[in-house]
Amino acid sequence: MIAGIDKAKTGIEGFDDITMGGLPQGRPTLVCGSAGCGKTLFASTFLVNGAREGEPGVFVTFEERPRDIVANVASLGFELDALIEQGLVAIEHIAIEPSELAEVGDYDLEGLFLRLELAIDEVGAKRIVLDTIESLFSAFQNPAIRRAEIRRLFDWLKEKGLTAVITGERGDGTLTRQGLEEYVSDCVILLDHRVHNQISTRRMRIVKYRGTAHGTNEYPFLIGEDGFSVLPVSSLGLAHQVFEERVPSGIPDLDAMLSGGGFHRGSSVLLSGVAGAGKSSVAMCFIDAACARGERALCFSFEESSEQIARNMRSIGLDVNRWLEEGLLRCVSARPTFYSLEMHLAIMVREIARFRPSVVVLDPISAFLDSGEQLEVQAMLLRMVDYLKSHGITGIFTHLAHDQRMAKTDAGLSSLMDAWLLLLNREVNGEFNRELYLLKARGMAHSNQVREFVMSDHGIRLIEPYLGENGALTGSARRFAEAQARREESERRHQVSVLQDEVSQRRRRAEVEIEALQAQLAADDAELQRLMKAEQDYRNQAANDLAELAAGRNASKA
Repeated sequence: MIAGIDKAKTGIEGFDDITMGGLPQGRPTLVCGSAGCGKTLFASTFLVNGAREGEPGVFVTFEERPRDIVANVASLGFELDALIEQGLVAIEHIAIEPSELAEVGDYDLEGLFLRLELAIDEVGAKRIVLDTIESLFSAFQNPAIRRAEIRRLFDWLKEKGLTAVITGERGDGTLTRQGLEEYVSDCVILLDHRVHNQISTRRMRIVKYRGTAHGTNEYPFLIGEDGFSVLPVSSLGLAHQVFEERVPSGIPDLDAMLSGGGFHRGSSVLLSGVAGAGKSSVAMCFIDAACARGERALCFSFEESSEQIARNMRSIGLDVNRWLEEGLLRCVSARPTFYSLEMHLAIMVREIARFRPSVVVLDPISAFLDSGEQLEVQAMLLRMVDYLKSHGITGIFTHLAHDQRMAKTDAGLSSLMDAWLLLLNREVNGEFNRELYLLKARGMAHSNQVREFVMSDHGIRLIEPYLGENGALTGSARRFAEAQARREESERRHQVSVLQDEVSQRRRRAEVEIEALQAQLAADDAELQRLMKAEQDYRNQAANDLAELAAGRNASKA
């Protein structure tokens, strides 16, 4: 709430955000638009939510009967009868017939003020709804009197301190038919229900809001069983939390290409490629990994139903049904032509806010290209990316390419993504082979190798391509080259084995010869030792003989 401006909360999801607190308290607000845009339902929601919060209100209708009003708001889940019984809401039906009044003459609003004052005092009203103002002033034939009475009505509401919502039909070139209400109102809200290419959408714009800042863009809004809700996603920007945590992709080989850690939580990952390249299968691997961690995942499919997705994923070993049954996975399927771009965005944001997933898949975003201009599609998807990032949700976007030359995507989102995987089918030797390119992964080291992409009932594998003389080979060419390499390797191993046997045999022969030579040397050494001993013995014997001879000669001389 901004100083100097008191605001009354409407309780309308998203609206109080873009108005920074709600409608101006104690002042009139004009809600204008063409027939069927939701003016009465907006006013009813404002009145009922106020009564629930302790601010009673009066609903003044100049066209519909009270029981019709009660039945209409029941479609939004509002039990207006209960609030009337509790004395929190009063419905005042004032029927004005211009033809009858013309017979009596001119009239003013004194009678209206008396009836309003009685209804206000009856419930102690703080809020009031006048639906619609054209019916009230249709009886005034004099334009000057009509303008004066309009000003008088607005001044009377201000004097009473009532927070008022006044609905009005859009005029030709003006916001209202009288062309005055928008000038005397403190807040003017324009509701628009447009149809483009046979697709309808509802949008809201705050034309003016005196005394306070407010969102000035057009915002998509929904009218459903949960009430009136506005989605102010166009105000999102780049102020979002950045995560260091890595989350696995569900494909171990892909995680290995990212230094083994997967993608950063809250990242936006683009999976682009031609038809049949495996984009949806990779996306479902992200979902399977998230559910296996106990986290919730939400899949928006624009081509397949949840049953068809579950059947198809069984072919690669993924049991999607168990996550659906456990409530960890939710699939929302809708053709792009069912709603406008803004309505698709509003529905997706609403489903995300309800389910609170950690991983969201949009499959494929290229389906929106026929639903609007390229800039409109890009703006819608950009707002979706910003919304997911602002909530720390990992977003997986698949994109169908129509050719193999993928320098950019038709939706123009490649530069906005944190990671980009390109899946292609290559025709080589009469067969298609899948290839995966990791074109970018912001904030993490990643492999620059092209990997062959193989899907089977055991899951998805990324095989390093065989680098041959003529480049990288995949498919049967890779298998043939690998088989030839195995044969050449086997032949080389055989040749090495034969050479090893020959060397071993020569070594054994050499060892035998060495042993024989060593034996011969040992024998020669023994013979030499024997001769040397015999020579020594001979010398010793000769010395002894000489000694005996000398001793004999000495004996003869004596």
